[in-house]
Amino acid sequence: MRLKHFFTSLIILFAFSLSVLAQQKGKQKLNVLYVGGSANWEKEAFSNKEEQEKDAARRMASFEAMLKRFFTDVKVIHANDYTQSMSLQYDVTVFDGTPKPVTERKVIKDESGRTTKVIPAGYFTEDFDKPVVFIGELGEKLGRSIGLKHDWYCLCLDAHAHNFKKEHEIFKGPFPVKMTIETRPTPEDAFHYEYFLGYKTPETLPMWRVQTKGYITDKNFRIGMVARPWGYEDSPDAESISSGVCQKTLDAVALGRHGNFFHWGFAASPEFMTDEAQTVLANAIVYISKFDGKGVIARKYLDRRATREYLKEKIYLSSREAYDSRVKSNAAFDERMLAEKKKAEEKKLKGEKLTESEERALSYRPQPKESFEDFVKRYNKDLFDQFGMNSAAYAKFYKDNRDYFYSHDEMYKISVDEDVKSLGIPYYDKRLLDKAISMLEKGEDAEKAKRILDRYTMADFATPAEWRKWFEENKHRMFFTETGGYYFMINTYDKSVPGNDYKTKRAKQSYSKIQPGETSHENAVSVAAGVIDIDSEVKEVVVKFRVHPGYHTYAYVASGDPYIPTEVKITLPEGYIKVGDLKKPSYKYFNEKGTTIYENEFIFAQQIKGAGAGVITCSVSYQCCDSQICFPPVEDMEYKVKVD
Repeated sequence: MRLKHFFTSLIILFAFSLSVLAQQKGKQKLNVLYVGGSANWEKEAFSNKEEQEKDAARRMASFEAMLKRFFTDVKVIHANDYTQSMSLQYDVTVFDGTPKPVTERKVIKDESGRTTKVIPAGYFTEDFDKPVVFIGELGEKLGRSIGLKHDWYCLCLDAHAHNFKKEHEIFKGPFPVKMTIETRPTPEDAFHYEYFLGYKTPETLPMWRVQTKGYITDKNFRIGMVARPWGYEDSPDAESISSGVCQKTLDAVALGRHGNFFHWGFAASPEFMTDEAQTVLANAIVYISKFDGKGVIARKYLDRRATREYLKEKIYLSSREAYDSRVKSNAAFDERMLAEKKKAEEKKLKGEKLTESEERALSYRPQPKESFEDFVKRYNKDLFDQFGMNSAAYAKFYKDNRDYFYSHDEMYKISVDEDVKSLGIPYYDKRLLDKAISMLEKGEDAEKAKRILDRYTMADFATPAEWRKWFEENKHRMFFTETGGYYFMINTYDKSVPGNDYKTKRAKQSYSKIQPGETSHENAVSVAAGVIDIDSEVKEVVVKFRVHPGYHTYAYVASGDPYIPTEVKITLPEGYIKVGDLKKPSYKYFNEKGTTIYENEFIFAQQIKGAGAGVITCSVSYQCCDSQICFPPVEDMEYKVKVD
């Protein structure tokens, strides 16, 4: 009897196993984490928060069902419960909700109260390299602080894709896709950007429907996001895969990858996607899983950095054509708004209740017509005194200097790099580095060479030989990125290779802002301390020494020598901890006993983490000497630095 029960149990277990195998057949063996919490509709569609949360739960269920059709292991959580460490346990994380930030948004102001910098909230550390898919605008929201190229060009993406790369993997498999292509009218707004294209905008485009609903046809439906296309593919770690119907250029990025992050700009949940789109999304999840550990190389910290494409806009905005087009569109807008205002006034006279938009229409007043002169001056104020109303002169200037413009670390600020122009080599051509290094080697205009190498690389070497060795070893895999900061970078994930570390570059730039006072024979050492931001999480306490020419302080003092070594001790306020050891400067030979010295300018630096306002105390000790005399030792001199 027991044997019979045993065989019965065995048959049931076998049948269950066959059932599980049947269910798993056709699925990809991937462990997927879905992070939800957003709704299918904009908040205006809901009368209360409870309705919105109910719709968000419905959206999460829709994603869960879709993901479980394609993948063997799926976990669904609310964004409020997410932490970065969770993604380490999964092959891919799909973000459809906003988790709690790791670091809060900061607004930096100067002494006059003027905002000088805004540091966005941080959701990931920069070393995070697990595969991710962002839905809708989350690529911008969650990726801004770590320099992703999924920046906010426009929250205006509707339901159809166009200009897609049909041969891309996500349209091929592993799940088979049969794309239904239809010819549809080109989005009206695309015609406004013909000056960018250099060719006539087609009246129609082949399109592929991604969503069954869109915000244009369905009021208050969730809106998708496109990223800026200019420079999106100027680094080997990024690829634009498809555009979509939106209010921007025909190459705006609706689907794209940057490093281990995939931007799925369409905002609908699977409930409102076509079956084809659900399959392509599943393929995108499989595709991005291949980039586990292959993080971001070039980082776009400034979303409005000027690229070569910006020069087309500068030329256009100095033309009569641009002015006439603006006058025409303004007149059409005035006509439409005045008509709406008249209707609202008539409705009000009847005692009828006005909508919010009708209330706004009542206060509309047409703006005075702008003159062509004021129009040109507004967009070309830095050159107006030179070229005035001469549109052809502006165009010639921008075209003649196209290869020599430098984009500053400010919104759309450009200037001609006279150093580069004097060499006649485009700023994006690696021959520029070869030439600058050669100038160092020959001692020809070395200061110019140093400026070029400092401006266009993130490397820092003490000798021409070191620069040459780095260039020759890496030139075959070197690329130039405009959106990534106007740098030559190396196509590698090897962090030991110099040239790709933004932290090093930012620290070096910030170090220059910490300036000790002037020195003299009577006061041979000056010290200054400060705190700089390394990234959204880490700060660095910097103590900079300036030693008068001909003098030195001591690095290491050998036994038997009577000097005092240079020491820095850092005491942190509550809420902060040290990260790693104190970084000490390089030293020079002094005597055969082994004593070494510091000269000129040098820096001690300590990385820290934490939050809150407080005061850091930097205690400094040193002894300064020249070849003839030694000053009395300075011991435990304190420098106070505020941190918040």
